[in-house]
Amino acid sequence: MKLKITKSALLIALVGISGSVMAQDMSSTDGTRFSTQQFRTWSIGVHAGVTTPRTLFDGKFRDFQTTKENLGYGGYVKKQLLPSLGIQAEFLAGKVEGLRAWTGATDAAGNPIYLGNSGFVSRMEWAGAVTAVYNIANININNENGILIPYVKAGAGYMSSNASTYAGSASNYQGYDQRWYIPTGIGFKLGLTKGINLDLGYDVNFVKSSTFDGLNRANNDKFAYAHAGLEFALGSKQKPQLQNYSSLAALRIQSKEESEALRRALSTAEQNAQRDREQYAKDMGDDDNDGVANKFDKCPGTAPGTVVDGSGCPIKVQREVVKETKVVVTEADRKVVDEAIKNLEFDLGKATIRAKSYATLNTVAALLVEKNFSLKLAGHTDITGSRELNLRLSKERAESVKAYLVSQGANASRIEATGYGPDQPIATNKTAAGRQQNRRVEFTLF
Repeated sequence: MKLKITKSALLIALVGISGSVMAQDMSSTDGTRFSTQQFRTWSIGVHAGVTTPRTLFDGKFRDFQTTKENLGYGGYVKKQLLPSLGIQAEFLAGKVEGLRAWTGATDAAGNPIYLGNSGFVSRMEWAGAVTAVYNIANININNENGILIPYVKAGAGYMSSNASTYAGSASNYQGYDQRWYIPTGIGFKLGLTKGINLDLGYDVNFVKSSTFDGLNRANNDKFAYAHAGLEFALGSKQKPQLQNYSSLAALRIQSKEESEALRRALSTAEQNAQRDREQYAKDMGDDDNDGVANKFDKCPGTAPGTVVDGSGCPIKVQREVVKETKVVVTEADRKVVDEAIKNLEFDLGKATIRAKSYATLNTVAALLVEKNFSLKLAGHTDITGSRELNLRLSKERAESVKAYLVSQGANASRIEATGYGPDQPIATNKTAAGRQQNRRVEFTLF
């Protein structure tokens, strides 16, 4: 009863593994270059080769002296669980034949005596087994698809076979019987393409019976099967086969791709930075020498000596000719300028003057018009951000203040706008308060 239950369990397992081949793999193949890798884990194989009762484990005493090779064939369905471990349901058919049966006696030297004109033929109606296949190595460092994969395997199976023996003209047919066997083997696979392997192997099958070859001796029988075949991976051709996947080669390829991508990104960033520098130099230049930077000049190309407003456009009103007198800057004048500095605010990270600063700037503009003062505007920043960005921002803020003062009637030729970036701090840049003091536009009357 126990034997029948065990046999039924094995057959159910074989059918289950075979039927699962048609199951859908729900893992998506979509993803970027460095996303989780998806693999093909199911495969089928077919093979054919030579069966023989002679094995690597034969001792001095064998049931039959001479082997006779015959054709064997089979196939398997495999599920790869890990890169190095797979489980397969395999099938085998064919016949095993030997000549010159051992009489059971020995000669004076202790050698077995064999009977001439005798032999056996065992035919396997079917043989099915579940085996574990362990890949010893995946030999390839330059390609994701393994080239050489040596393996070993072992498992348990059940077969139906008969045996016919003969000695001279006498023969004996035993009929079909069912028995357990243990398949073991070694071999290697060669990766022909991304989804096809050449499978070369040598199996030794240990039969749990002493009558597989028709002779009932003390030891159980065994036979060998040397074979060659093809293995085909199932699933999307875009996915690599798990057992063939060389993670070392894949890492080398991905590292190369990442390095090339970084080099391209750096090259693009350098080109963009060069264009920005060229554009900044063009924007902050003064091609027509009218005292208004190109970026703020709405009337480029004005003639030399032309009096312009804060937008760089000619002033149409007749300017009064003022006799040059000695410039005297009083404390009251400096107070007006200091008040303007205290109230001067810009939008964060920009050169746009906030509206709350207009009132005091109007006072400075009126002072410049009234007393014909000259004014130097010096923009400064803290060390936050790149030096190139800070130089640009400090210059633009000074130019923005100049443009506003000129728009209120100040003489553009008497206002100088310069940006020093973070180069002239008046306080430490290690504290927020110090950095606040360093972010400033200085007004110098003369």
